[in-house]
Amino acid sequence: MLEQLRDLITRHAHADLRTPVPGLLLSKVETSEPHHSLAEPLLVVMAQGGKRLLLGDHVHEYRAGQYLLVGTDLPVTGHFVGATPRTPALGLGLALRPTAIAPLLLEAPPRTPPASPIAIDDAGPELLDAALRLLRLLDHPSDAPVLAPLIEREILWRLLTGPHGGLVRRIGLADSGAAHVGRAIRWIRANYAEPMRIEELARLSGLSASAFHRQFRAVTAMSPLQFQKRIRLQEARSLLLADAGDVAGVGHLVGYDSPSQFNREYRRLFGAPPGQDAARLREAPSVGPRLP
Repeated sequence: MLEQLRDLITRHAHADLRTPVPGLLLSKVETSEPHHSLAEPLLVVMAQGGKRLLLGDHVHEYRAGQYLLVGTDLPVTGHFVGATPRTPALGLGLALRPTAIAPLLLEAPPRTPPASPIAIDDAGPELLDAALRLLRLLDHPSDAPVLAPLIEREILWRLLTGPHGGLVRRIGLADSGAAHVGRAIRWIRANYAEPMRIEELARLSGLSASAFHRQFRAVTAMSPLQFQKRIRLQEARSLLLADAGDVAGVGHLVGYDSPSQFNREYRRLFGAPPGQDAARLREAPSVGPRLP
């Protein structure tokens, strides 16, 4: 089945991750260059190659025939292992929608909440078969509106009843810790340049300040301050691609009052000063769409 997945991904992956099938994403990457992204709740099935992800202080690696689950919005750093133009990394993603998961929870067995917002495991034949059938709908677009929701439901059921069902279950629970912290995550994403007050975020999440800190770290594997800093720096990198000459201005736009602090933290994350990093990225060849 992996060979069929590879053939379909190679044929249908384009400059955009998105496909005509809602929630289905395809990735074809030909370089091992490190990259930084904001991952949303997602299933990724790797069909060729592998990838290493850094989340906080933890390294996660998955390869062909395995799947990755991301349980909440997370800023992650990663690189594809050994990807080249001759042997690109190929993967498919499926957005994990709470509204699609919630109706299945009454029928799914209970699962212990996970300690990590990320899980990796081998993709069994049932999951690979369902992923393959979802991909084949790209060749039969008239069937997709009827069949895609049915296959999505099957995939979600496989995940809910699998070894990491607790992570998927948490996405679908409106009153879970992840849902409470999700309000704060959305606020930080929308207001990353603004000063962050833990008491206000805790109140927004319906938690005490101490409980909020614990829940936030449990869901994201980082503190609220680390999360905000990562979002700021990733946004700064995007802005600098458009105008690498205004480093101080970009730093101020994303919330840094001190240019030296912005330069120091940018270099620590991306390995080069802001202007130099942006110039290098503009000169680098396009690497194609990438999943987490």
